[in-house]
Amino acid sequence: MVAVAPRIRFSDIVKEYLFNSTIHGVKFIADDSYHVAERIFWIICVIVSWFGSALLIDASLEAFRTNAISFVVETNYRDWDTKFPAIVVCEMRNMERIQMVADELWGEDHDFALEEVLNEIGYFRGESYHTVNECHGDEPAENCFFSNFSHYARLVRSSCEDTLAECYWNDEPFDCCKYFIPMETELGLCYAVNSIQTGVKNPPRLNMISNKYTGPGKLKVQVLTESYIYTLGEEDVPNLITPKSDVLLVDYYIAYKRQISIKDIENDSETTQVSVDQRKCRFPEENILNVHDYYSYSACSVQCRKDKQLAICNCTSHLMPNMGEFPEEEKQRRNFITILSPDPSLKCNITGLVCLNTHYEELTIVIPKWSTGKKGVVCDCLPSCTEVDISVVHDWRESIYHNPENRFSTIEIGLSALPTERYKRNVVRGRLDLVVSIGGTTGLFVGASLLSFVEILYYFTIRPYGTVLMRNRETLPPLPQN
Repeated sequence: MVAVAPRIRFSDIVKEYLFNSTIHGVKFIADDSYHVAERIFWIICVIVSWFGSALLIDASLEAFRTNAISFVVETNYRDWDTKFPAIVVCEMRNMERIQMVADELWGEDHDFALEEVLNEIGYFRGESYHTVNECHGDEPAENCFFSNFSHYARLVRSSCEDTLAECYWNDEPFDCCKYFIPMETELGLCYAVNSIQTGVKNPPRLNMISNKYTGPGKLKVQVLTESYIYTLGEEDVPNLITPKSDVLLVDYYIAYKRQISIKDIENDSETTQVSVDQRKCRFPEENILNVHDYYSYSACSVQCRKDKQLAICNCTSHLMPNMGEFPEEEKQRRNFITILSPDPSLKCNITGLVCLNTHYEELTIVIPKWSTGKKGVVCDCLPSCTEVDISVVHDWRESIYHNPENRFSTIEIGLSALPTERYKRNVVRGRLDLVVSIGGTTGLFVGASLLSFVEILYYFTIRPYGTVLMRNRETLPPLPQN
């Protein structure tokens, strides 16, 4: 008759674990040699210790979720390299070019109201009063165009060579159109230096660094058209709601000089390991947008308007970037980062343009999400983790009218002084800090380590099977002898 090994009861497994566990206090609970009052005392002590440990671990987790980042102000400015901000030139209007394009399209004897239509299409800012009056309705004007507005906008906008001349960095000349790269924005085609938002792979970059060896940097440009000059961070883009303090309105025969101050944000090397929700900002590479290649608050606001335009009018402005407005061969020639297939169905025709004009305020004004009773775009965008604080120190201008044939303006933008302060984003509670905090808490209150929790898995899974195998081996009958 073969002996059968007794089955292991769950209570025996629990008792064996409590006797041998490295977690402090639990072995006294399982020891029958202690009085009941002593065992109850240890039960209370263990429960209180675990409860205290749980409270501290919860506090550590909450601090990790909500207070992982701290800001400080650094003043060791002698060792800094300060990047010059991006300078973006966007043509404001060019009536002479519009007249030339109109003459080429319709001849010299054309309806001059169409020149206003071309002006609105080429420099679209959300409103299109003349276009709606002339080209929409039962009797549109002769030669009106009703779609393909981006084509006419490209005809109207000036080239880089017709926009910029005689560029200097710290009084050293450089080729304007080599470093001012075309940038597609919701305001149309602009030209940007020192920006990462041009959509071009490995563009030529001018070394625009200011430090204690170079002194405060300055950029001087001769502008040949009426333009808006934007002073922005390298990841920012011009848009409809850019603060007026960041924009210079440039007219002919005027010399402009603007002095600015900059405060950068330096990020701890561990900042990228902290989640976006914890640090409450996004790095430019953490892009979730499709209108621009890198994330920034300004680019996110453009995305909000695009989404709102699609929601209301089922189409977008013909100047909206990354909407396939360039032919594919042109994008390949410019070496664009992303080659998009044109999607004409998403760009507004005359009906969509009327819709955009009708809902101008609702599509242009940005309102907070808690605002009620106001029309506008709700745009819950996070700031960029690398955005800079640019302040205007002094603006100065004077007339340079000498010869009416030489129509241009000069722009000089420079640092008033080298920065003496910058912000530093530090990680005060990283993942390693969280692990250390939890480990210290469990070690202090219950004397546990990582292997203490491995023991739980071992005693309730592997150990019972090992015990059964050993008992079965002990109860097997001996092999017969020859």
